Amino acid sequence: METYVLGVDVGTTSIKVVLLGQRSEEVAACCSLPTAADMVDHSGLQSQEQDPGVIIETLNRCVSRLPREKLLHVTSVGVSGQMHGVLFWKAKTGCDWQNREFFVVKDTSRLVTWQDGRCSSHFLSSLPTPNSHLAVATGFGCATIFWYLRNSSPEFLSDFSVAGTIQDYVVSMLCGLDRCVMTPHNAASWGFFNTTTSQWNTEMAGHTVSDWHGIPAHTPVGAALGDLQCSVYACMAAQTDAVLNISTSAQLTYTMPGDFRPPNAPVSGSPVSYFPYFDGSYLAVAASLNGGNALAAFVGLLASWMKDLGAEVSGGDSSLYDKLTVCALSQPHTDLVVSPTPLGERHHPQLRGAVANISAGNLSLGHVTRALCRGIVANLTSMMPVALLREAGVRRVVGSGSALSRNPVLREEAERALELPLEYGNTADSAVGAAMVVRHRL
Repeated sequence: METYVLGVDVGTTSIKVVLLGQRSEEVAACCSLPTAADMVDHSGLQSQEQDPGVIIETLNRCVSRLPREKLLHVTSVGVSGQMHGVLFWKAKTGCDWQNREFFVVKDTSRLVTWQDGRCSSHFLSSLPTPNSHLAVATGFGCATIFWYLRNSSPEFLSDFSVAGTIQDYVVSMLCGLDRCVMTPHNAASWGFFNTTTSQWNTEMAGHTVSDWHGIPAHTPVGAALGDLQCSVYACMAAQTDAVLNISTSAQLTYTMPGDFRPPNAPVSGSPVSYFPYFDGSYLAVAASLNGGNALAAFVGLLASWMKDLGAEVSGGDSSLYDKLTVCALSQPHTDLVVSPTPLGERHHPQLRGAVANISAGNLSLGHVTRALCRGIVANLTSMMPVALLREAGVRRVVGSGSALSRNPVLREEAERALELPLEYGNTADSAVGAAMVVRHRL
């Protein structure tokens, strides 16, 4: 009888779960649901927070929709999720297991996500210089903690005893831990973590303390991993591969040689960072804050305009996406230039979006959508040029991520820009990668 590994990815906008065959290493079942967990910001501080209760409720729904007869034969669980963000919770009371099936959030803060903008450049410059090759940016867990220490009431942090990423919280709750077991993937994404002297590289967090939708109690659970690293692990077949991932954000990455060690301090203004990968190796990463979220912002803008004009489109945002895709596919070329960087970039926080080369003939929805998709890819290749990929020995690029898999216009523009063979990996990406890592290592 086939046994399975459950892979979980706690993303910024959706939850993805997969059942990976232990022997076959094929996806036997999967489920993905949007979380819609964003909280309204009334502070005026550019905060970006999510409701962890909504996220966990979505996770429970996702797992419950997998075939129960297969869940009964899950032998281990792998978890990945959105990096950089921070959630605070109370040990031992941070969740409530109901009917030994669902765990429900209790005694936690809101999740402050990687998109949080409350830490200004002035504030970041006031922090100690990190003993790390990775610079600290707004939205990073440690920067957020420093912000709370300076700007919130003393009672806020004292109400909690544990902090971690949202995926760390999931692992702690599944295993009944009174602490956070954090891998170098997530620790490095928080800032102020030296990856070359890491002592946090724990492969297994513990075992499930209860049955979970049929998954037996005492099933091994791996410590939570970074979603980027897991998506790369799922689809990178050779050292000569690079990975283009476009989901909410976007990344272009390749593996460094095994003997590579990052510099001792951040390289100011560099668009390429070095993220810890597996077995002491590193990924060279151009990590853009602007990916599928730029397309979502454009769709939201159109929907808002149409509502103001009393001409709402039936079917909501998904219908608008479909119509825009059709328009852009019928407009294969454009001279309109869109720089879709409204969030800036970590190496250039003051960067903003722009539109250039406007003419009377290139303002149709087809032109604008095509230029927007091209701009998302162009921004990434400006951070990590194709010449750099070739110099690193890259022969093929593997595409992954929900935005890339769903948008044929993005795929067309990526194929044009990269000038290398572009193939597409697992659509469940990070969840599959988390399951594969656990299968190989536990």
